[in-house]
Amino acid sequence: MYERVWTVRFSDTDMHGIAHYPRIVDAVHETSDMFMQEIGWPYWRTHEEEGYGLPLVEANFEFERPLHGGDEVTVGLTPDLGNRSVRFTYEARVEGDLSFSAYEQRVCQATGAEGAMPIPDALREAMEPYAAD
Repeated sequence: MYERVWTVRFSDTDMHGIAHYPRIVDAVHETSDMFMQEIGWPYWRTHEEEGYGLPLVEANFEFERPLHGGDEVTVGLTPDLGNRSVRFTYEARVEGDLSFSAYEQRVCQATGAEGAMPIPDALREAMEPYAAD
């Protein structure tokens, strides 16, 4: 599992002081961005240099408790690798308590092509240490 901490800022909250859901979606996507960079495969590299990407085809969120300004949220990402796709599963916790869970389903696709392609071995190998046992 890859983990990072997201601090909910005042600008992330609505008029009730609760984190606004689009900012939570941004935090999840930013986590996958950071993960991909951490493993040496930033999205811009795969797209611009390798000729493929991992476009998002499905996302889901389940909220357990609200997040407030100042919360330090540990966002964990676990990749579940298929042949042509990967599901990033997220758990977000504040002081150990689950705030939300989510997933992003991403398909591996050649730039400018239709349909999925197999996940390249080098990318698969980079993700495997973070995958669930």
